Amino acid sequence: MYRNVSDFIQEWTQESHGTASVIEAMSDEKLDVAIAKDHNSLGWLGWHLATSPAFFGSLVGINVTPAGDAGEVPEKAEDIHKAYEQMAEDFRQEAERVLTDVSLEETVEAMGGQVQRGALLSKLVNHQTHHRGQMTVLLRQAGLSVPGVMGPTKEQS
Repeated sequence: MYRNVSDFIQEWTQESHGTASVIEAMSDEKLDVAIAKDHNSLGWLGWHLATSPAFFGSLVGINVTPAGDAGEVPEKAEDIHKAYEQMAEDFRQEAERVLTDVSLEETVEAMGGQVQRGALLSKLVNHQTHHRGQMTVLLRQAGLSVPGVMGPTKEQS
């Protein structure tokens, strides 16, 4: 859980750069790659990461414009990448503008109960990391290069 805004901003900035590099590694031809039929595709996961911060923001009082309709995945990898980068930056700027260290300790109604804002922001970062990990597996399955986010990958060794 975040207890001060600067810690959140620092981690969000670092993690969103890592996520942007994973999204940028996608290609138009491979957006439909999934681990198995009827599972989330690479394109869907990237688009989900571009659209879901608006939902989390609405829970904690950060109002950002959604990247687009969550159910309509763009056909171009570059469109997903640009949308994610814009969302990540908009979220960072709005968080800096509206959050305070005191507000992170306050509870809000979310996910069926009372949750501290700082805990919801942790869930956002963890949610992003979870899906970014799924994407790295799909990138490798698709024959695309996997960027090193948490350290060097096979391609970078």
